[in-house]
Formats: sequence, C-alpha cells, structure tokens
Amino acid sequence: MRASSVLLSAALLAACAAGCANSPAPAPARAPGAAGPPAATSGAPAPTAPTVLADATLPRVPLAEFSNGLLPRAVPDDHGIALGGIGSDLYPASAPDEYWMITDRGPNGQVKVDGAERRTFPVPGFDPAVLRVRVDGPVLRVLQAIPITATDGQAVTGLSNTAGRDESPYDLTGRTLLPLHPGGLDTEGLVRTGNGEFWVSEEYSPSIVHLSSSGRVLARYVPGGLALPDAGYPVFPTLPAILSHRQGNRGFESLALSPDGHTLYAALQSPLALPSDKAGDKAGDKAGGRSRAVRVLALDTTSGRPSAEYVYPLQDVTGFDPSAGGDESAMKISAMAWYGPDQLLVDERTDNVAKLYVVRLSGATNVLGGPFDSATHTPALEQADLAASSVTPLGKTLLLDLTAQVPNLPEKIEGLAVRDPKTLAVANDNDFGMTEGPGAFGPDGRLRDSGVPSRLLVLRLP
Repeated sequence: MRASSVLLSAALLAACAAGCANSPAPAPARAPGAAGPPAATSGAPAPTAPTVLADATLPRVPLAEFSNGLLPRAVPDDHGIALGGIGSDLYPASAPDEYWMITDRGPNGQVKVDGAERRTFPVPGFDPAVLRVRVDGPVLRVLQAIPITATDGQAVTGLSNTAGRDESPYDLTGRTLLPLHPGGLDTEGLVRTGNGEFWVSEEYSPSIVHLSSSGRVLARYVPGGLALPDAGYPVFPTLPAILSHRQGNRGFESLALSPDGHTLYAALQSPLALPSDKAGDKAGDKAGGRSRAVRVLALDTTSGRPSAEYVYPLQDVTGFDPSAGGDESAMKISAMAWYGPDQLLVDERTDNVAKLYVVRLSGATNVLGGPFDSATHTPALEQADLAASSVTPLGKTLLLDLTAQVPNLPEKIEGLAVRDPKTLAVANDNDFGMTEGPGAFGPDGRLRDSGVPSRLLVLRLP
C-alpha cells in the first residue's frame, strides 16, 4: 500500500475539526508529587505555578478512517480503536498555534498466554505518522498527516524488527504470531529541520531516522553490528554498538536539535541493561533497572555519526515519586528539547510524576569511544562510581514540577516543545486508549477504551 497523500481528506479534516463533543473528558487531577529535588540537583521549581494558555483535546477519529486516508486498505478493522498516541513528541511549527506531533508504533498491549507475557498488535497494518496540528481553543485540530514510508512508498509499519532482540508480535488475542518487519519503527522523538525534513528517534534498535518532507525514510542509523536486511530503505550501523544493550521497550524516546541544525541529541529512555541480565529477572532486579545513569548521544546530521556521548543522572525514585515503591526502573527520560545556548530541557518522569530539568552540556565528560563503550568493561558505566571513574555527568537544574504545578495534568507526558524560554508545550501519550490484559477488548473484539484523551497543553512560565 503506497502513501496516497500527505494531506488529510476533507472528510477526515471535518471529523478532526468537529470539536470535542464526542471526546472523553480530560482525566481528573492527580495528587502532587513529592516536593523538592534530591540533593544531587541544584535549583528549585518556579515559586508560582505556570499559566495554562491552552489545553486542547484531540476529537475522536476512527483509526481505520485515519490510516486508510493515508495508505488505502492499510487497516481493514481497527477493532473500535481511535487515533491516539500522537503525543510521543512535539515540535513547534511555523505558525504560533501549530505543532508537529508523531504517533508511536501504534496500538499495542500485553496479554499473558500459557504463563508468558506476549506483545499484541491489534492493528498490525497501522503505519506511524507525523502530524501537523493546530491548537484551536479546547480543540486539537489535525491539519496534515504524513505516513512514514519505505523507499518504494510502502508502509514501514510499527512491527518488531528482529527475533530474539525485540518482542515477538502477536494479534490481539496473543495466540497468533505476526510476521516480523525489519523496517518497522517504534517512533518516539521528533524534530523538523529548516528545509522541511524530519528526524525521528525510535526504540527498537535503538536508532535515529532521517525522513524526507514527505515521510520517506532517507536513512536509519543503528548500533554497530546490527543488520536489518530487507528493511526497505538505507540502514547504516554508525552508532555505538553498546546501545544494542538497551532494555526491552526502552530505546531512544527523545530527540532535540541544535539551532544550527548540525547536531541531534537523543537520550535513551532508561539505563542500558548492563551487565547482562539473568534469565527470569524482574524489571526492578535487572541491572539497568537499578542504575541511574542514562546515556545521551550527540549525532552529526551531515555524516550520521555520533560526535559525543554523555551521562544523564536520573533522580532517586524514592524522593521523585514515593508511590513507585523505591523501584528505580520506574524512572524514565521521555522528551527533550533545545533550551538556549548549551542547554537542553529534559522531561524526566515515572508514570505518575513528571518534572522538567534544564541540562547543561558544557562541563560533562564525553565518554564516546572510551572504555565505557565496551560491553565487556568492568564495571559497566551503569554500575560505575562515576566520580571515581573521572566521569562528570551532565549538570541539571529543576525548572518545573509539572505534576505539582500544573492542574489536571495528564499522565505519561512524552511530548515537549519550547516556543521561547517562557513558553512551553507538553503532550501526553494516551496509548490509543489501550489497556493491558485480557480485558482490553470485549467479547465482540472491540476495544474497551480507557477514556484517556490525547491532549496538548501550552504553558507560560512565571
């Protein structure tokens, strides 16, 4: 199925612009997170809450209607699922009330079959897409949608790439195994260049992907030693090989672009699984789950090769989110944006708490190509005493406790955009209304929607 258009059909535009009358209400406010950052972080949250300039909700659009408008006959049955997951990232568009957004790999969940958890893809024909949206009062209007395609114009899909490295894909019952797709992308981070092209980060390899303005994959940069034959587009193994040790479903989830367009910054969602995990380890017992050292990669956009690698120090989960029960693996980096000279803005979160930190690049140790890029080095970076190893992590200062200072904030804030130092936008990933477990779908095979909408909030700092 070839991409038929990058603009939405008139019928779909009408549906997207129809308003929120049929959309779920915003989620209720959650209890504030713990006050104050751990001692490892300097600064304090803003003394007063930011002003919410806009809080826009995506109206309900059937997923088959959306997908088939871009790639005809891509989705024969959406099982009652609506368009969602568009808050995987956020980037300013040229108009002040418009933004670029991106879906993730599509609706997916987990069910237990014969005692084992299986990853389900109820709409395997879904193709990740880049969207241009407008904040129009309480409505988030979709103006344009661009499917991500291979060289020949076919869908890349969001299906798993490689047996043994990625979770095996199953249908919604968890009993029928779906085919792997070496070109599948679990899209997360997004930036747009001055010439209208896009860069995307994704979780499978993990990798960084260069897209044309029409969504065609121009290049995918993956860890050294990884082969993706029959991906359907050019693949280059230029990234540090050690990144192949990413935890499952914890690859690159964020992306930022320097103002000159020459350097991308991508952070892993979580620490690498080093040293290697033992079979049967639970998430909190895995090596990466105990670590607080996350790798941030800088990539030269001209050569597609890394230029630096830094260490981002996650907060101690005990003070960050007491409800996590001390499980350090609950901590994640979910979004990142350029925030002025030598600075990035980072969204650090659990499922319940999200905070924004200003990160300084200067002064941090560049570990690229050093001993910590070897998987056999002992101790691994993820276990090392950084001070004793002469590694200076990125410095960070708390800018905003989103959970405590933004009323009615949705969970899973994964999109972040900076308009100016005082104006930010954030968006949530609503997982397409999916929930986990056998109760996600009714006896009729239709989704039991979680009722969580996709929302974009524009904030003005004091």
